[in-house]
Amino acid sequence: MADNSTNSKASSINSVKVVKDILDTIEREREREIVARRFGLYDRKETLEQIGEHLGITRERVRQLEKATVNRLVAAGEAGNLKDLSDIEQVIAKAIDADGGAARISTLTQQVLKSEDKIEQSRLAFIVRLCPSLISVSEDDDFYQAAANTDKFSNEKALKSTVSGLVATVKQIGHPETITAIAKAAAITDQAQATAMATISKHLTSLNGQWGLVKWPLVNPKNIRDKIYVILKQNGKHMHFSEIAEAIKNSDFKRKDVTVQAIHNELIKDKRFVLIGRGIYALKEWGYEKGTVADIIADVLKKANQPLHRDEIVKQVLKNRYVKETTILLNLQGKPQFKRVAKATYDLAEAE
Repeated sequence: MADNSTNSKASSINSVKVVKDILDTIEREREREIVARRFGLYDRKETLEQIGEHLGITRERVRQLEKATVNRLVAAGEAGNLKDLSDIEQVIAKAIDADGGAARISTLTQQVLKSEDKIEQSRLAFIVRLCPSLISVSEDDDFYQAAANTDKFSNEKALKSTVSGLVATVKQIGHPETITAIAKAAAITDQAQATAMATISKHLTSLNGQWGLVKWPLVNPKNIRDKIYVILKQNGKHMHFSEIAEAIKNSDFKRKDVTVQAIHNELIKDKRFVLIGRGIYALKEWGYEKGTVADIIADVLKKANQPLHRDEIVKQVLKNRYVKETTILLNLQGKPQFKRVAKATYDLAEAE
């Protein structure tokens, strides 16, 4: 964790002033405006086309001016000619180091600037871009906007390559795992670093200490049915629908404002869940089959292919249904598809 002096510096950072001081070093107003608009330093980020239309120049010219101006700012930062940049760089670097050597810009903004504001995130990303000892990670379809320390990674390409390797390892494992197990499989000795890299990838997420692909319901449940599945999977045994609803309310899910009735409705609709008792559900993958108690009795007798004593029938049915023994006996004695062939011994009625 960052020390008290770091926290003090972080709380005193005025991103608006820092950014203004940096922009003031740019001689031409047009270049200042291009940088401010492209990085979203005061408003939303704008495209090359939007800025070009506003300034009356081509998209390519905007790109050229942006690149040249940012390169000059980077050089000024390396030469120590940007006011207060070195002090801010130290604060950011310590925050990144505490997170394992890399961190998403959104996380760093909360830690360093004590804010979740999108504009503040853009300002911090801009500052990171100019810090000599920091790597700026651009956002794309695979990665979140992030920053890393150069003592952990040589450059952005190397970092992204390592993260991609971690994703490949998770895919190979094929199921949610702890970051410890994933790091070991990926031959990464620093668990904190593995966590940092996993956080940067848009393909990975975690829930209850388990990491996996974002498309896996067990770590990224997107609807009520997925959340029910996660709760049952974690519990490891059958649950009443009201218990499932309560467990969701007490979970770490992002959205957990669900009603008991909504839970019950989804349990009925989804084939992954099997009703095994009065309001009690289990996962089909645990070996349960849909059907009434009579259906289960019939299946038991079919598989046996011979008459069975009622105690054996009860024993087998209770493996699939969470019901009272009397319920099973009433079905056995009262349903026409079963017949008694000897004392307390039953068979299917159609069996000869």
